[in-house]
Amino acid sequence: MAETNVFVEPGKMEIIINHVADAPRELVFKAFTDPEIYTKWIGPRGMETYITKFESVDGGSWRYIQKDEDGNEFGFHGVNHEVKSPERIIGTFEFEGLPESGHVLLQTVKFTEQSGKTRISTQSVFQSLEDREGMVMTGMERGVRESYQRLDEILAEMQK
Repeated sequence: MAETNVFVEPGKMEIIINHVADAPRELVFKAFTDPEIYTKWIGPRGMETYITKFESVDGGSWRYIQKDEDGNEFGFHGVNHEVKSPERIIGTFEFEGLPESGHVLLQTVKFTEQSGKTRISTQSVFQSLEDREGMVMTGMERGVRESYQRLDEILAEMQK
């Protein structure tokens, strides 16, 4: 399994995530933009993902709900500002579970080919340090790591 690095630098209003997937860039990009594939890997293990809207185009919006084993639901939504295949996705991201709405972050995901593998680099920029810390406190790091483990498993299956 590939390693996922999550960088939360003190005093910065961003989170940087890097992961190298053992798959071609076009396939990795498809896993981020095809709703049928996306629901199979996004989120921590034990969560089921249901998409209510998924428009993988410039200006398109998206929303999904994750349900845990106890029936608790967690919503996420955003708008894609740029979807440039297979290079990058730039858009907003908002976790609906924070106490107040309006905790929107700007997220850039870049896909770089590296010797038949794909480096996924994500920069999430928050509006404040408090917003960033609030996201970290939700346990998002576990969700990110498990999501990428699941992505690696699905990519391996897709390449058989």
